[in-house]
Amino acid sequence: MSRCTAPVHGHRSASASANCPACGGRYGGYSGGYRGYDTYSPPSNASSSGGGYSSGGGGSRGSAKPRWSPAGSTVSYTPAEVQALTPVRRSVETRPSAPERRDVFLCHAWDDRGDAAKELHDLLESRGVSVWFSEKDVLLGSSLLREIDKGLAKSRVGIVLVTPSFLSRVRGEGIADKELSALLARDLLVPIVHNTTYEALRDVSPLLGSRSGLSTAEDSMTIISAKLAELIAVVPEEQRS
Repeated sequence: MSRCTAPVHGHRSASASANCPACGGRYGGYSGGYRGYDTYSPPSNASSSGGGYSSGGGGSRGSAKPRWSPAGSTVSYTPAEVQALTPVRRSVETRPSAPERRDVFLCHAWDDRGDAAKELHDLLESRGVSVWFSEKDVLLGSSLLREIDKGLAKSRVGIVLVTPSFLSRVRGEGIADKELSALLARDLLVPIVHNTTYEALRDVSPLLGSRSGLSTAEDSMTIISAKLAELIAVVPEEQRS
């Protein structure tokens, strides 16, 4: 029987879990431990022709091309990342458009506003992605959850930048799983883990930690911004591979 590598290597992201011989066949960066917080399972008909991605290589660490990635894109995804992002993409595609809506709502800790959050904001905007960002749009002293909900209402998708500062803020404010569940159920949140781990996130928010996303332990901020830009782009059918 294959042994789980989490006690030694950890499962920092969807692709890290996919590389585990025991967990590689499961979806996401986490399974078990928190009952009632099951992760998304891809539909049985997900395949290279009609599902979320087409496999570009053998093995769980091979490359995969999601159906929303335009032809000629050089961005490489793992199959686990495609599975994690596919339900978000479906929500993006089915959400009605609105002239005042931003592409992305960037949720982050206040301490990260001039560092990692600003870097990600600038990279996204350089790719033509409009970002709801606290430095421009969120009032100081506002409730974190209230601002997440308000920002998501005016954005196509939400990004949660998970850093040590964010974990401290979540722990101090005691975000309720019930409230966070309502946001996650809409498949509009993508966790981006930076300078921490999904294990640390699960310690303070088991529900958010049960959702796989992207990690700077696997990709640079530049590559992550490229993946997010592709995720929210409306790509004409004839440009898809």
